Amino acid sequence: MSNTDFALAVEDLTVSFDGFKAIDALTLYIDRNELRVIIGPNGAGKTTLLDLICGKTRATGGSIKFKNEEMTKMAEHQRVRRGIGRKFQTPSIYENLSVFQNLEVSYPAGRSVFGALAFKCTDEVKARVQVVAEDIGLGDKLGTEAGLLSHGQKQWLEIGMLLMQEPELLLLDEPIAGMSARERELTAELLQRICKNRAVIVIEHDMEFVKRIAHKVTVMHQGKILAEGPMDKVQADPKVIDVYLGH
Repeated sequence: MSNTDFALAVEDLTVSFDGFKAIDALTLYIDRNELRVIIGPNGAGKTTLLDLICGKTRATGGSIKFKNEEMTKMAEHQRVRRGIGRKFQTPSIYENLSVFQNLEVSYPAGRSVFGALAFKCTDEVKARVQVVAEDIGLGDKLGTEAGLLSHGQKQWLEIGMLLMQEPELLLLDEPIAGMSARERELTAELLQRICKNRAVIVIEHDMEFVKRIAHKVTVMHQGKILAEGPMDKVQADPKVIDVYLGH
């Protein structure tokens, strides 16, 4: 398979903070429409890797190609425009706006100041909001003020706000933290739905959840990749048991 076929090709990626290599010559390939889960002990560099992919942190060396275009010199907003969406651990939704309005303001046409002024809620936007709301399980909550949603529903709304931009790569950092068992189940279904037409990278600690959703698992340790493959293969790997699952 040539590198041009991947949604994301990370090669020899390195980032140093004060001489400490947080990410150390890491290489990772993500297929189109793949749901990849990254696991590993705290301090393994998982969140830093997402920061590098979305442009929040600049790489010291190596290459990040998204749809075969080099990203390492690109600013964060340029990467968003290219189709990379990132959800951080704490949801950033507009608590006092309705679910509908949260999704509406996330539509790409509203992104620049001029765009926001010239922006009308067109039928196209309404249709997109409806589709996304169904996708995230909030189709019947469009009129609800976002601040009144449950913790899980707020997380889904934030994923929806990213989906409004139709990203081709979605980065999610611990999306089920603090959720009830039922919300976790619904989130697993949600993630399986949304990776039908985009690549999704999830960082997660909950092994049952990982088992449920992952097409493939990458185990990180000390800024490097320790193991990679289907969950059952990774779980049985002595190196992984030693540094991670054994504790």
